[in-house]
Amino acid sequence: MSLGQIIRKRREELNLTLDEVSSRIDFSKPYLSTIETGKVNNPPGDKLLRKLEKALKLKSGLLLHIAHMEGMPSDIRRKYESAEAENLKWRQFVKKLKSKKPSTRRINALLKKSELDTEKGLPPLAAGRMVPVINKVSAGYPSDFNDLDYPVGIADDYVRCPDLHDPNAFAVRVVGDSMEPRFHEGDIVVFSPAAEIHSGDDCFVRFEMPHETTFKRAFFEPKNKIRLQPRNQKYPPIIVDGKRINGLYRAIIKYEKL
Repeated sequence: MSLGQIIRKRREELNLTLDEVSSRIDFSKPYLSTIETGKVNNPPGDKLLRKLEKALKLKSGLLLHIAHMEGMPSDIRRKYESAEAENLKWRQFVKKLKSKKPSTRRINALLKKSELDTEKGLPPLAAGRMVPVINKVSAGYPSDFNDLDYPVGIADDYVRCPDLHDPNAFAVRVVGDSMEPRFHEGDIVVFSPAAEIHSGDDCFVRFEMPHETTFKRAFFEPKNKIRLQPRNQKYPPIIVDGKRINGLYRAIIKYEKL
């Protein structure tokens, strides 16, 4: 969510008009409108952002932080956000160590799993979180699964996902054409283990044995069967026993190549 979108969403939550906000912060309504729609030529100054934080009852410094992040060159910003994502992961890891006073065996287990619990204490609005791109997923027939042995939250690449707070969310790059026309090869799709799944949803599917994954629409059939249906009509569906599947995660965000 961009700075302008956050400002507009918060203003509407407070049932304020542009005229009302304009009079409270002593800036013109047309200029505020260009900020909200992202059409402003120059980024708003710190003085205006502080006034908006007060008028919109936002945490002090939140809009300033988001504006400064948006003003960073993209390459520097990616490095910063990747470092922040990994720092957050290790801060949570150390917190677990301190609270559990684990044995060496327990430490090794935590190092291997490294699960995060980052939802606690998150601000109501944020510039977004970094989601790890763990590998590629076949949009054709199931292929060998390899998560590159990364624990949750760690990867070689990341994508920034506004308003996503699932600490276990992950992203993969699509391979193949069986999910066209909605998903194309090279698209990055984000999946959330916390998202509720309904029959017909686009899902990342992980099989128990052999360790394979695929990307399909999942339909729940009688007798614990699951129909994995490609969106591309030239490919047939696959019917599998539900016991073969040990992971089913719904797609929630797509980044496509233009």
